[in-house]
Amino acid sequence: MTINFYKYQGTGNDFVMVDNRNELFPKNDTNLINSLCDRKFGIGGDGLICLENDADENIDFKMVYFNADGNESSMCGNGGRCLVAFAKFLNIIQEHATFLAVDGLHEAKIKKNTVELKMQNVENIQVNENHIFLDSGSPHHVQITGKIDDLEVKRIGAEIRYSDLYGKTGSNINFVEKIGEDTFKVRTYERGVEDETLSCGTGVTAVALAMAAISKTSSNEVQLKTPGGELRVRFQKDGQGFKNVWLIGPAIQVFKGEILC
Repeated sequence: MTINFYKYQGTGNDFVMVDNRNELFPKNDTNLINSLCDRKFGIGGDGLICLENDADENIDFKMVYFNADGNESSMCGNGGRCLVAFAKFLNIIQEHATFLAVDGLHEAKIKKNTVELKMQNVENIQVNENHIFLDSGSPHHVQITGKIDDLEVKRIGAEIRYSDLYGKTGSNINFVEKIGEDTFKVRTYERGVEDETLSCGTGVTAVALAMAAISKTSSNEVQLKTPGGELRVRFQKDGQGFKNVWLIGPAIQVFKGEILC
């Protein structure tokens, strides 16, 4: 079987993209997806995303996201932004999009290489003694740290991800250091990838909201610096939660090709 694919990245968070509007891609083949995401024996990526048609004609497309381990997963913010850029490349959309993901309906805007993605409202933020937990489309543990550049993110992140705190389901683990009035440095350990990624869209969204929730910032727009680049998160406080949450940053096509499987 020959698979046509496209490779996209958003601040170093990279994805294999498949136009699956014909529904020929074998989405139930976990081993295949895992091998396609393998950086030594496949294309390489933090995940694989299928762009599909939705039954609702008012929705531009549907997003089906798989982690690099081959399993279908929760929402991916950078993946969603990259999929919007892919949809524009395919002439499905122009400057605006409405698409369905596993966590519900999303809106997006695209101008040149910048994609603004509206995330779901966040109503429940758990502030604990040493960390904050919230679901920004995916579950996220947010922990403030110092000397973030020296942190062993893979080791410490895995310890927390697999601890009794989150059980079998696990959580993504984010470490954050404040470096300016409204600017934070973020490093993330992602479940499903089981390693640090250069950036995580739902992760920086969670960090921005967590920092606002505990008054580490008073702004409604936060700058997040990840190892792969800079993202912005804009939001409105809504009681104990947040609404009108937008994830903003670049989404770029790296290459395209075909692979024989």
